Amino acid sequence: MMLSRAVALAIAAMPLLAAANPVTTRAGTCSTGSLECCNNVEKAGAPSAAAILGLLGIVVQDLNVLVGLTCSPITVIGVGGGECSATSVCCEDNSHGGLISIGCVPVTL
Repeated sequence: MMLSRAVALAIAAMPLLAAANPVTTRAGTCSTGSLECCNNVEKAGAPSAAAILGLLGIVVQDLNVLVGLTCSPITVIGVGGGECSATSVCCEDNSHGGLISIGCVPVTL
């Protein structure tokens, strides 16, 4: 009886452990930030990205860095099961309410 409770507890804790570890994708580990699903990914110097960066007062040193526009987090255990119908990226800075994510690297889920 005690063994079955221990096994049940271990199985119940697995999703929590998965959420605490860096996300592993086919492209590797997303350890620089969170995994995001972005409607568009382009260089910071592109007109639409530059306009949003300017409106938010964000200065990016490298205009060739990739940014994600209109992004939402992809969770391992969340809705959608970690799927993204747009562009999945791993971004360093996701602190702008999903409007723009900075320092992105495309990943394959």
